[in-house]
Amino acid sequence: MEFEDDAFVLAARAHGEAGAIVELLTARHGRYAAHVAGGASRKMKPFLQPGAQVLVRYRARVSEQLGSAMLEPVGEGPSALFDDALALAGIAAAAAVAAGALPEREPHPGAYLAFEALAAAFAIPDIWPAVFVRFEAGLLQDLGFGLDLSKCAATGSTDDLIYVSPRTGRAVSRDAGEPYKDRLLALPPFMLSAQGRLMPGDVGAGLDITGHFLEAFIFNPLNRPLPPARVWLLERLREMGRL
Repeated sequence: MEFEDDAFVLAARAHGEAGAIVELLTARHGRYAAHVAGGASRKMKPFLQPGAQVLVRYRARVSEQLGSAMLEPVGEGPSALFDDALALAGIAAAAAVAAGALPEREPHPGAYLAFEALAAAFAIPDIWPAVFVRFEAGLLQDLGFGLDLSKCAATGSTDDLIYVSPRTGRAVSRDAGEPYKDRLLALPPFMLSAQGRLMPGDVGAGLDITGHFLEAFIFNPLNRPLPPARVWLLERLREMGRL
């Protein structure tokens, strides 16, 4: 089995004296693990950080076994954000969420595109936390657990949608949700439209929504918590007043 594909590094760990096992999110083949010879070397380590973009050439004698890969770096990757600790925390969190949520060797092109959009957004400090919310929502969508924010679940109205049902992931209007508002999730306007204004508290509300459904639909059924890197990112965002 052989293929060549664009990919992002999700994680890497040393294997043997000089190699590394690298988890990759590929554009057309999904999440793949591969052995990279020389991956533990000082030369290779900068290109094996979470969020690094690479061209991967993968080879395995049989499809079921762990194959080997040759990686060619594309662009600067996370090294371009070396002085932005918060953005690096965001990359690590996104990579951990993708690695934990995506099944291995199952194509998920939507997840790749969402990760690609987020990776580009990290260069813009004011907007990437909101794009992170969209990334997680896109991941849920690609895994079959997309939120339905098109209309009110109770009335069918498309106006004044300000809540999300924590049970169904469907939007709820202000009037319909009023009697149950303490049990509903707040829906920030930017999740409804790319033109929606980003107000204080909106990113936190968005992360509450995506975190809730990542836990309920993906991580809890796998008997796993949300990745520690995501928890740590929320703590840093909260400390900096970005939520």
